[in-house]
Parts: sequence; C-alpha cells; structure tokens
Amino acid sequence: MHKYLLLLVNAFIFLTAAAQTHSIKKLKKDIITVFSRQPGVFALAFKDLQTGKTIYINEHEIFHAASTMKTPVLIEAYKQAAEGKWSLADSITIINEFKSIADSSTFKLNITDDSEFELYKHIGEKTTLYNLLYQMIISSSNLATNMVIDKLGAVNITATIRGLGAHDINVLRGVEDGKAYEKGLNNVVSAYDLALLFEKMAKGKIVSPGASQAMIKILLDQKFSDIIPAKLPPEVKVAHKTGFITGIHHDSGIVFLPDGRQYVLVLLSKNLTDDKAGIEAMANVSEMIYKYMMGK
Repeated sequence: MHKYLLLLVNAFIFLTAAAQTHSIKKLKKDIITVFSRQPGVFALAFKDLQTGKTIYINEHEIFHAASTMKTPVLIEAYKQAAEGKWSLADSITIINEFKSIADSSTFKLNITDDSEFELYKHIGEKTTLYNLLYQMIISSSNLATNMVIDKLGAVNITATIRGLGAHDINVLRGVEDGKAYEKGLNNVVSAYDLALLFEKMAKGKIVSPGASQAMIKILLDQKFSDIIPAKLPPEVKVAHKTGFITGIHHDSGIVFLPDGRQYVLVLLSKNLTDDKAGIEAMANVSEMIYKYMMGK
C-alpha cells in the first residue's frame, strides 16, 4: 500500500510539473501574440523567484536605457557608501552645469525636459545625497541623476554592474547630453541584465541584505505606474524603475504578491509608432503574468 501511494504521489508531481510547463509555454506564446500586434520592438524578462521558472523574449536585445539606467546608479551609490567613500547623509550643493562626454563642453538641463521640478528652485543650496537618490528614482529627476553620476563616476557604475554579471548594460553618461547623443554615445540596457540586477536585489545580494532592502524601499515609492503596476490589484506592491522618451517605454522591477511570493519583470520597447498603444500592450502583458502567478 505504501509503495502504491508513493507511486501516486510521484505521478501527481510529474503531471503537475508537466501542466505548469505547458502553462508557461502557452503564456509566452500569448505574450508574443500581444507584442506582435504593435509596431515596434519589445523585450521581456520574467522570473518566478520561488520556482525559478522564466520567460525570455528578445532578452539580449540592446535598448536605449532612458531612465532605467538610474537603477545601476542607485546600486553604485549604495556600494560606494558601504565602502565608506561617503555617507548618504552627506550634503551636496545643487548645481545645473555638467560636462559633455563628447567634448567636455558644458551644458545645462532644462526644467521643461525633466519630470521633477523642485530641485531647480534650489540651485546653489544644499541637499543630502540620499534625497538626490530618492528623487532620481521616484520622480526620475534628471538633475539629481547628473549630480549623482558626477560624484560616482560613470566608469565605476558600469564596472560594478559588470561585477554583478550584467554584460549588456553600459552607463556612459548622465542625462540630456545632446552632443554625446548626436555621436551615439548612449546608455544602453537589455531585459536580461535588468532582470539579473533585480533578482540579486530581491535576494539581498547587492552590496548587502540591508542595502538591498534600502534600495527596494526607495523603488517601492516609484511615482510612475502606467506599465507593470497599471492593471494589478492595489495590494500587489512593485519596486520598480521606469524609463521613457518618444518611441521608447520601459519598466523593470520586483513584484511582491500578498502571499509573500516575488517575481522579477522587465518590459522594454523601442521604435513605437503609437506610444499609448505600446504602453497598453505592456500593461496587459504584466496583468497576464500576474494572473499566471495567481493561477487564474
């Protein structure tokens, strides 16, 4: 009898695993169908952090990073703070003058091209490095980003990301460096690399468990919610960073389910001819993955 029950249990486990494999294959096929209906190029990286199941679509395709590169900047800031190079509580003077990596000429950011405006009212005053990091993430402040990158060094940011196993991401410069943009000197990312960083962060493996949690806490306050969280229930929390310029819309982060399970999701797009429709498609894909996770 015991042997018979064991066979039944093993058969049940096998059939359940087979059903789940079929289910995730169908999900990937359905996601590709959604993407195929929109002009443009899409990439996706999904990983269930409990089961290890993944979906990858164009995961190593290179995309202009837009503001998703601010996550690597955040990581480097916490790394340098942990090394004692400076404290997150240190004061820094707010400036609006930066050097182009193209020819070292100076340029300023225009408040009308930024998504955060308060810092511009306080040029010449001091704020904390933590506040710059916070505004860089939750409001996607370009001014805060450029000040932080000037302090950290873009070369250091990329070196740290390489050390974490991300080989597609390249952080060359701050934001709105027009001369660099004209020369094709841009920050780039892939869905695979961003997912890798968020997985390590979720597992407490970036800098330290405490630093990983501190970064997640900031990312949970993200103000832009039109892609990954858009169609999820309010009790589902998302620690994420978006990025957008014309024809390019990204979202990337960790999704926290009410039952304690977590998954990483990265959605990237480029060459969109209808930004609104592209965003809607990615929000729909996020909802599809949530329903898969919930067994719906």
